[in-house]
Amino acid sequence: MQQLPFDKPGRFFRGNLHTHSTRSDGRRSPEEVCRFYRDMGYDFLAITDHFMERFGYPITDTRTYWADGFITLLGAELHAGQIEIGDIWHILAVGLPSDFAPNRPDESGPQIAQRALDAGAFVAAAHPAWYNLGEADVLSLGDVHAIEIVNGISADHNDRLESWYMVDRMAALGRRYSALATDDAHFHDQHADLLRGWAWVKATELTPEAILTALKAGHYYSSTGPQILDLQVFPGNRVTVRCSPVDHITVTGKGAQAVSVHGNGLIDAELSLRRWSSPYCRVTVRDRHGERAWSNVIWFEE
Repeated sequence: MQQLPFDKPGRFFRGNLHTHSTRSDGRRSPEEVCRFYRDMGYDFLAITDHFMERFGYPITDTRTYWADGFITLLGAELHAGQIEIGDIWHILAVGLPSDFAPNRPDESGPQIAQRALDAGAFVAAAHPAWYNLGEADVLSLGDVHAIEIVNGISADHNDRLESWYMVDRMAALGRRYSALATDDAHFHDQHADLLRGWAWVKATELTPEAILTALKAGHYYSSTGPQILDLQVFPGNRVTVRCSPVDHITVTGKGAQAVSVHGNGLIDAELSLRRWSSPYCRVTVRDRHGERAWSNVIWFEE
């Protein structure tokens, strides 16, 4: 299937696409942030400082911190207008130009998201659970690429680490978004906001252009620990999964539809879809520590 990254050319690169530095409200300089993720074995990073007037509307330029096997992408966390409950919008945009213009007077969240899309960025609705983003809010963003389903800092900030419910609800409505796990690292001592979630992106080379192209196509999966090594879907028939050792593998569909297998140290499985009526599925693997990896939603018809 065209949506699945596993048979695409290239290799998987690990990256974090939501991070902050001293250019906004983070506690470490851009150079220190890049060094940390590089030393942790990440292949790419986006520092996405808060694009707000009080911080000087930063697009933090990290290109001087590239190293062998490590690159960065330019981005920001955009804020404009108000969501349904009255809070300001949080929109993740990676791949922005360095001269992306500051907010226009009275610009709304959907409007600044569209400007980011028009500028060539990969755009995601940030941490819905963290600030009670509603279904109508997400729908108002139009054709953004993704929804952030893991936001590391939220785990200790307000116990709202995960937002999969929003991707599932959108899929049930026929809306197609990919699902992104991130740290949203600020390097605060009181929050364990590091190494909590990341994306494995399948690309032909480690360049910003190749990573962005793969992200926009949904050729990635997200994880808090395990790896999905291969995934094949045969609509109306079966799903096959190969992964690092896990104890649970689940295929989830529309409504309450799901099939799963359980065991100790599973590294592959075949799950039947013969009684499946959902037009899509997604796959979750969970290891003995409770850490998970998720495929994007896979639609049976392109």
